[in-house]
Amino acid sequence: MNLIPITSPRFIEPELLTTLPDWSQIFGNQNPVALEIGSGMGDFVAQMAVLHPDWNFIAIDYYNKGCLKTCKRIDKAGLDNVRVVRDEARAFLERCIPPESLRAVIINCPDPWPKQRHRKRRLVNTDFVNFLGGFMRPGADFYFATDFDDYGLDVADLMPQVDTFINVLAPDHYRHELEGYPLSKYMLKFMGEGKRIYFVHYRRC
Repeated sequence: MNLIPITSPRFIEPELLTTLPDWSQIFGNQNPVALEIGSGMGDFVAQMAVLHPDWNFIAIDYYNKGCLKTCKRIDKAGLDNVRVVRDEARAFLERCIPPESLRAVIINCPDPWPKQRHRKRRLVNTDFVNFLGGFMRPGADFYFATDFDDYGLDVADLMPQVDTFINVLAPDHYRHELEGYPLSKYMLKFMGEGKRIYFVHYRRC
């Protein structure tokens, strides 16, 4: 399959990412690094980068189209605190992120794999959250959002079982609105169809 070339200076070719790259050198500063897994069209990370100019954002997506659209959006906005990578989440984290270094991890509207027989393919489960925790520094934020009721309830139920995280929304396990959290076009589309977004927010101990 021929991939559309991405020429953005904010896109990092996977082959250029050596083991544990120097992110402070890549971004040109010592600001904390946040990771968005699944950048989609890039509208969410673009909003977050404006809200948190003192954070550096890595937006990864498995699909070339998503990376291309994200790059176009952040280039147009002139956002120098975002870099885009095309990779699979686990492989990228293991190869490129030092232990206990991330300021935040954000996962918005991942594939819900709605059929019962496919749900084991869902990205966010107890094992994956434990895996993520190893790359997050104490006090780091974990955000998860989905429009799929069953997925939202599953993640809300599993998070209390992970003893390295505390619930920022307590006593609620989830909310349908999260103040200060940008809404992506996907979220707005789902909400326009009458669907509810499930927001889960935890913090690394």
